[in-house]
Amino acid sequence: MAPEDIKAKIESANATAVQRVLASKPHLVDVKPAIEVLPGMNKRSIFHAGPPIKWGSMCGPMKGAVVANIIFEGWASSWDGAVKLVEEGEVELSPNHDHEAVGPMAGVISPSLPVVVVKNEKFGNVNYGRVVEQKVQFGAFDEEAIQSLQFWKKVLAPALAKALGRLRSSGSIGIDLKSIMARALYMGDELHNRPSAGTALFALSILPSLIESGEDKERLSQIVKYFSGNEIFFLCLAMAACKATMNAAKDVEYSTLVTVMARNGVDFGIKVSGLGNQWFTGPAGMVKGLYFPGYGTQDANPDMGDSAITETTGVGAFALANSPAILSLVGGTAQDAFNYTKQMREITTTLNDTFLVPILDFEGTATGIDIRKVVKTGILPVIDTAIAHKDPGIGMIGAGIVNPPMEAFKSALRAFASKYKV
Repeated sequence: MAPEDIKAKIESANATAVQRVLASKPHLVDVKPAIEVLPGMNKRSIFHAGPPIKWGSMCGPMKGAVVANIIFEGWASSWDGAVKLVEEGEVELSPNHDHEAVGPMAGVISPSLPVVVVKNEKFGNVNYGRVVEQKVQFGAFDEEAIQSLQFWKKVLAPALAKALGRLRSSGSIGIDLKSIMARALYMGDELHNRPSAGTALFALSILPSLIESGEDKERLSQIVKYFSGNEIFFLCLAMAACKATMNAAKDVEYSTLVTVMARNGVDFGIKVSGLGNQWFTGPAGMVKGLYFPGYGTQDANPDMGDSAITETTGVGAFALANSPAILSLVGGTAQDAFNYTKQMREITTTLNDTFLVPILDFEGTATGIDIRKVVKTGILPVIDTAIAHKDPGIGMIGAGIVNPPMEAFKSALRAFASKYKV
């Protein structure tokens, strides 16, 4: 096939893939225990963030999160007991993204942990997200960390499921997450490190149904206090919405569109629409940012989490110009935020028609990362993220900006050339 014919096929495929991204309509429809809905989840499965990794190669915070979920499930009662189970092959480890799910930081999902269920009403695909909390996802495994998962399982998840059931019984298809995300961008969010407005908007959307569903006063008070004190909550919904959006664009023959970016604290991996379910990896980078008092680069773990699905969809750091306040958290200036947002246009396929940037005359965020453009320009996607301590049990120690390894994009492009005889 002539080079011009190959190029035409790629451009057509990318237009199809990115149009699916723009047309997607992710709705929160339910909250269910993982084992009831996640494909391939077994009674002794543990799913995690990023590309595949074996226990012996895992970083400290991810090992801590795995141990925490084993204790949460009741399979063991201590670090040593949990490690023994894993080392004896009694626990199956697998990436969230290979099971239609996403999770923040360590992102660990175990069978009885409830996940949010998001349906793309335009294309019919269903995807799942792990709750955001500030303990286990950073590798904590103490009693307080386990209690945070118990609160999600016993209080918040059942209440949300009941409220969503009431919405469905009234004829609603669920809560329109894309609409909330678009409004939150206007209110100063970028929907990765700062989903505060998204959390507030979601709480306003769900509270009437929570009240009408008959929750008792004490439990309702707990839930309201939870939302008011956990501004980061909407991240789990934004991530699941972005996963449902990008899954609609996968498996388009000849497409060079990136559909997944994810990190496990050791490796950074991507998937590409025209290359199926194959991972392409390189070393996870060190996050450049600001640290909490008493911590520094010597304490930090390399980049971790599935949350870069937000940047893959065109929000997160791709929308930093909407949220210059983030730079006070991760370091930098408002001009840096503007520059990042503009620069991402050089490696993407289109501008988003829903996620808009007021300071750029309401133009859309850069959407649809193209592996060809990344390799050609040398410009890597920008990601804003939290920093976990390298040791299990300590937690978040800062936040900053990171880039994927170019190696992942080059290896994907080589695989594309081989598959399509380019």
